[in-house]
Amino acid sequence: MDGGEAVELEGQLKEVFAEAFAEPPYGEGPSDVERAFRRFRSQARRRGFRAAIAFDGDSVVGMAYGYPLSAHTGWWDTLVDPVPGDLRVEDGRRTFGLFELAVRPRWRRQGIATRMHRVLIDGIDNARVMLNTRPEATAAQASYRAWGYMRVGSAIPWEGAARHDVMLLDLARPVA
Repeated sequence: MDGGEAVELEGQLKEVFAEAFAEPPYGEGPSDVERAFRRFRSQARRRGFRAAIAFDGDSVVGMAYGYPLSAHTGWWDTLVDPVPGDLRVEDGRRTFGLFELAVRPRWRRQGIATRMHRVLIDGIDNARVMLNTRPEATAAQASYRAWGYMRVGSAIPWEGAARHDVMLLDLARPVA
């Protein structure tokens, strides 16, 4: 799904975000949802934006979306751990940023996140996928590791944010 199609579902995507990230360790509230979706509107216009959306009937129950990082991305500038310089090099095609992956609590543990992840990255022309995740989000961390992601450092992705683990998936290796 492209950005225009995803924006048409914004109301339902907000509901998924609100439910998925209200519980610990996230504790996200209404202002967090609004901040995330101000970013979403900008992200959905980015070159290469794509989304994988899970439905139960007409209801959205899960979402995953991202886009390739630009050559001048500030994402690496949020790292608090030193990493090798070559890891930080971007050319606009090297890294696909996975910005959100969420499933409503009632629909978890059914393989929805795994399927959305596969659909999202299937056929992308990037060497790797990068994401940020909370270290205490143990279920998400376990899924990412099972899919082949490796932790490469920590970041504070925006002012006032909690520390996040930065994880990379090398697409040259088979993806789970």
